[in-house]
Amino acid sequence: MNLMEYEKDNIWPTLSNEEKKRRLYEKQKDVLDKFLERGVISKAQYDKSLGDLTEKMGYKR
Repeated sequence: MNLMEYEKDNIWPTLSNEEKKRRLYEKQKDVLDKFLERGVISKAQYDKSLGDLTEKMGYKR
């Protein structure tokens, strides 16, 4: 069982909607961070994607 499955089975149901939203945001940001670290995307692409994600999720940068 991977971590996401474990979280869904054991933790996810207990989280508030805001906590779920924050965890999803952090997971997406982590993916973008890894893409940038590995050179899969440029800094400009990272900044745009993170900005779009942050805006769509209703967070401020």
